[in-house]
Amino acid sequence: MGHTIEFLGTGTSSGVPMIACQCTVCSSNNKKDNRLRSSILIKSEKTVVVIDTTPDFRYQMLRSNVNHLDAILFTHSHKDHIAGLDDIKAYNFISQRPMSLFANTETCDALRRDFYYAFADKKYPGIPQLDLNLVDYEPFSIMDIDFMPIKVKHLNMDVHGYRFGDFTYITDANHIDDSEKEKIKGTQVLVVNALRKEKHLSHFTLQEAIDLATELEIPTTYFTHLSHQMGLHDEVSASLPKGMFLAYDGLVLDVNNA
Repeated sequence: MGHTIEFLGTGTSSGVPMIACQCTVCSSNNKKDNRLRSSILIKSEKTVVVIDTTPDFRYQMLRSNVNHLDAILFTHSHKDHIAGLDDIKAYNFISQRPMSLFANTETCDALRRDFYYAFADKKYPGIPQLDLNLVDYEPFSIMDIDFMPIKVKHLNMDVHGYRFGDFTYITDANHIDDSEKEKIKGTQVLVVNALRKEKHLSHFTLQEAIDLATELEIPTTYFTHLSHQMGLHDEVSASLPKGMFLAYDGLVLDVNNA
């Protein structure tokens, strides 16, 4: 059996359109130029998982009609990837169980700090119920999905990418060591961040992301975590090499669980 992947958001930390910006992209009438903060929904035959709870998490769940959620994986602790966590309390109420969270050490520390009330010894009624699990770089499973964490660098920060089956998801990166690239090789579908065309200190540019996919010989690549500086979706898409695409909110993929 395979997985269904839905892009809940494909934008960078400010989203697109960006507040108060009147550029061509932020003013576009094309829905593919409207991007919530980056996150994906993974569905298998038995399991539903989200990677990252963005500031748009509540709306993303409503927009995609996600009525059941088994677990949340986190890539790192930046606010555009964790800020929506409080809204999982709706799932707590429906399922009558804590939400399973999986994150690296730095992100676990940030979640305990930012959502301190959920980890307090004396808990106020109605707060999120969380089951926080530390994951390093060893493979782990959530029900019927096997995950392989991949360490990527976001300037000086360690960020988790995740591979499951023939699919790899990487966001907020500008460097990947050769040893970690070995974990990606053989992937049939790669999702990787590409902030803009111009150089950035902590994100891959479009060309750097293209070069990475080419180096690893990935058959199909989608670029995410896009800023308004990337340009219009249709114009940029027309310029991309074969097998490479800009992701957009609401895009759904079917991938193998090989």
